Amino acid sequence: MLSFKQDNKIKWLTLGEIATELYRGVGIKKDEAIEGVGHPCVRYGWIHTSNLIYFDKCPFGVDENLLKTKKYAEKGDILFAIISENTKDIEKACTYIGEEKILVGDGIVVMKHKQNPKYLTYALSTTDAQKQKKHGKIKLRVVNSGAPNIKRLIIPIPSLKKQQEIVNLLDKFWELSNSIKEGLPSEIFLRKQQYEYYRDKLLI
Repeated sequence: MLSFKQDNKIKWLTLGEIATELYRGVGIKKDEAIEGVGHPCVRYGWIHTSNLIYFDKCPFGVDENLLKTKKYAEKGDILFAIISENTKDIEKACTYIGEEKILVGDGIVVMKHKQNPKYLTYALSTTDAQKQKKHGKIKLRVVNSGAPNIKRLIIPIPSLKKQQEIVNLLDKFWELSNSIKEGLPSEIFLRKQQYEYYRDKLLI
């Protein structure tokens, strides 16, 4: 399988070049985000714990009257968690594919773009992208990042047609690797390894 790094026709672009807009969310306190109540919202902690590549619904809501300022994400936006307890999970990305605008908390950077959103999230989850995210980060009690660091990340950008073909393949592997909720730990681990192998083969 020809890797993107061996294909001279594939452009490698920074997220700064890909993004049409990049902005940070605003403060939504943990006790303000209530399950099933208020306007749908997302905080950075949920991005970490949900372990999703994409999502269409938020489990929490917030009373908009509590917020002095508001920042929203829309369908197709990429959300980055810029606060983490470790360097491994910093700048974890996922795609919002729901129809309704959602409120975004302070520990998240939102990226708007004109690419295939699920493709971008897959590309940002590869081992190569993870190395870039961890580079230069110091392990403290809390690890912080921001838009300037996100802008520097480099990923391959093929044609939109090729992006969709890759998404179709990786969706199948992702669903397969997450279809086993219970079972032998070894089997679950092997499914996850299989997904990561093909993801990196397709995107690095």
